[in-house]
Amino acid sequence: MAARATDLTKVYGQGETRVVALDGVSTEFRKGEFTAIMGPSGSGKSTLMHCMAGLDAVTAGSARIGDTELSALRDKQLTRLRRDKVGFVFQAFNLLPTLTAAENITLPLDIAGRKADEAWLEKVIKTVGLADRLSHRPAELSGGQQQRVAVARALAARPEIIFADEPTGNLDSRSGAEILGFLRNSVRELGQTVVMVTHDPVAASYADRVIFLADGRIVDELRSPTAEAVLERMRRFPSTVHS
Repeated sequence: MAARATDLTKVYGQGETRVVALDGVSTEFRKGEFTAIMGPSGSGKSTLMHCMAGLDAVTAGSARIGDTELSALRDKQLTRLRRDKVGFVFQAFNLLPTLTAAENITLPLDIAGRKADEAWLEKVIKTVGLADRLSHRPAELSGGQQQRVAVARALAARPEIIFADEPTGNLDSRSGAEILGFLRNSVRELGQTVVMVTHDPVAASYADRVIFLADGRIVDELRSPTAEAVLERMRRFPSTVHS
């Protein structure tokens, strides 16, 4: 098991400003599986990802990565866990403009003072399909290429799990399809675990399963999704139709 939420609750504010962002969520993110999380704004999908990634503290319940309970960790331990076991991919590519693609990919390892597993890194770079662009800086790459560099960076340290927050939100449809195909291949060919927040039924169709959130609760789950099946399922829960 790559990660697990058990009765996970997240509350913001107190009194009249109190908001329950997650209301007793329980789910598992299995090793070697691609999961999409869908729901409207305010449904809790990004909060769930942030809590599971150790970016936000839980109010109650349990968030675990592997055998590690995140709430039991001190700040330094949590930082180390995120560095060693978690990869992140966001809408904004977050590449350093002065570094080459190759340097951006290995940056987390360099910061941690770890040597790259050359065989793994070669496999990641081959999967990402940018071997002829490694010496290029971000400004010399297309949006899709920049996002592939960002995904390769997330994979470089062989994390236990990758969290992707709307990774195709800033891309055109073709570039978005390239990134989604790459994420799917990283699961199928590299054995990676990927959890992706999205509002796009087409993006969700690349996943092995989709979980739907509304009002801080999981309201449905769909395996082997197609875009049409995701849309049909969303119609059963009107509040989840738009993000």
